[in-house]
Amino acid sequence: MGSSLYILGILAMAAVVVVLAIGIGGFGAGGEFNRKNGNKMMQLRIFFQFLAVVLLLAFVFFTSGGN
Repeated sequence: MGSSLYILGILAMAAVVVVLAIGIGGFGAGGEFNRKNGNKMMQLRIFFQFLAVVLLLAFVFFTSGGN
């Protein structure tokens, strides 16, 4: 259980990096993509950050024995 939570946490962190890169690239380029998707990229990044934190906290909780 612990290792699967760790792997999911790492994947969530990777998703944060990907969404952040797309968001920064769209912001830098400007134009239609940024107007249509800039806010959505920020919302996705915040969601993936929350998910990563929750998964990694669950990993720590379960690997420490729940004490």
